[in-house]
Amino acid sequence: MLKTGSGLFFLLLLSFAFSVNAQITDSVKKDTVKIDTNLLNKYRILPKKNIIPVRTPTIQIQQEQVPVAMLDYKISYWRRYVTFALNVNQAAFSNNYAAGGVSTLALGSNFIYRLEYNKAPFSYTTELNLLYGKSKNKGQSARKTNDRIFWDNKLASQLSKHWFFFGSLSFESQFDKGYLYDPNNVNPPVLVSNFMSPGYLTESIGFEYKPTNYFDLRFGTGTARQTFVLDKSLYANGQPSNYGVDTGKTIRTDVAFQIVAIFDKDIAKNMHLNTRYDVFIPYGESLSFVRHRIDALLAAKVNRLINVSLNATVLFDKKVATGVQATEGLSLGILYKFP
Repeated sequence: MLKTGSGLFFLLLLSFAFSVNAQITDSVKKDTVKIDTNLLNKYRILPKKNIIPVRTPTIQIQQEQVPVAMLDYKISYWRRYVTFALNVNQAAFSNNYAAGGVSTLALGSNFIYRLEYNKAPFSYTTELNLLYGKSKNKGQSARKTNDRIFWDNKLASQLSKHWFFFGSLSFESQFDKGYLYDPNNVNPPVLVSNFMSPGYLTESIGFEYKPTNYFDLRFGTGTARQTFVLDKSLYANGQPSNYGVDTGKTIRTDVAFQIVAIFDKDIAKNMHLNTRYDVFIPYGESLSFVRHRIDALLAAKVNRLINVSLNATVLFDKKVATGVQATEGLSLGILYKFP
């Protein structure tokens, strides 16, 4: 009986041990089982929606003006032009040169300063033109070849695309004394002109037609010109007309209709033409007293500094001379132009 009870207890103890060992083994196997993520993704269970409402913002794309800091630029309504030309002509001969000839030296200069202001509808232009030249031949005194002071000012207001209303003021005279020389070199030279003898001051108002930037046509419906002869000795020295000024007086005033045409353009590569035609028609006088003047300058650049220039002036003024007066000069020299 005792043996039977002991054997039964041993069997129960052995069964309990196997049962515990099986549970431990199953537990370890459960901990070491590999999870197939593909199957989990296939049969995954989605979580329930969040009970808290979530607002999704609407995205809108639109153009925005971003302020940009202005650069340090300033608008200039002024334009400036400077031209300076210096021409030298020289010839020399030895005393025994068989073909003959006279040694000579000639110097000529031209200075042009132009300033423009343009801000619609107003414009202002001032131009100063200085011209002077002298020549010296062996055995003779120095003689003037060119001499002119011309200053023109114009203020205009735009009326339409090509028409302007303008007012202008111009001054014209010379630097040095002018003499009339005897071609036979017998009689001494006679003084015929001087600074402000003559001198001209012209005021004009009217209408201006400007179809392009290189052509300008003025109609001075109201124009007055004062002619000055401050050197009273000119009348006795050989200038009987006294430039239209009465004897013993120094000034004469004329009222007239004036037409001025200006052409200023590069007509070819490295070649520039500047021409001014002035017609002065006095009121109350015969048409024979109409004054015509043409000034032309043709300049061609040889290289950066060297240029060839041809200048000419044609003048008809019955109060000065009975016929047409003309002068012309051809020179090679140095030219500086800005810009």
